[in-house]
Amino acid sequence: MPNEVFWFLMLFANFAAIMLIYYFFGLTGLYCWIPISTILANIQVTMLVDLFGFTTTLGNILYAGSFLVTDILSENYGKKEALRAVKIGFFAMIATTVIMKCAISMAPSTTEGGGISFEGVRNIFEFMPRLSFASLTAYLISQTHDVWSYFKWRSIFPAKKLMFIRNNMSTLVSQAIDNVIFTAIAFWGVYPFEVLVQIFFSTYLLKFIIALCDTPFLYLADFMKTKGVVE
Repeated sequence: MPNEVFWFLMLFANFAAIMLIYYFFGLTGLYCWIPISTILANIQVTMLVDLFGFTTTLGNILYAGSFLVTDILSENYGKKEALRAVKIGFFAMIATTVIMKCAISMAPSTTEGGGISFEGVRNIFEFMPRLSFASLTAYLISQTHDVWSYFKWRSIFPAKKLMFIRNNMSTLVSQAIDNVIFTAIAFWGVYPFEVLVQIFFSTYLLKFIIALCDTPFLYLADFMKTKGVVE
């Protein structure tokens, strides 16, 4: 099957997982999803693929999904809980980077075949400190902006039926900020400038699509909270 089919399958799986973890675990589930999405996104972003005629990195769905989670937290629980989730994701990325750096610094087993999987993991996480620095910087700035912007737009359009405005306006601007910071720090000097430009625009286009697709799930999460399905 073409990459586009798997991309949409992953998009659905991501949103479904967020709704399920919210349904079963409520606020705690949303807190848990933040480190899951940030860590996996940092691993997937090392993978370049061709999608919709563009060369782009993976990780967009998982990372963009974290903006949905902070918007759900902002809408259903308030600014304090949304910012707490941002801090959890920030800590998760630091902890993962430090622990995996220690792990890949060890010498692999001399047993036949023992170093094959070790080298595969090392190839991923040797690049991760730079990715993590890029992600940490972009994540902290863009997610903090997203929470601030969500409540700014909420003060202008407070009605429940207008959640799509605050959801999309806060997310689309925040993701543009994230994209500029991350692409510049993570890939400058790694890929030619033309590829950087292509990565930026293709990645933002995908995040734009994801942001539009996540809006119904914000309404679903609000419905679940309003009806007492979750605490």
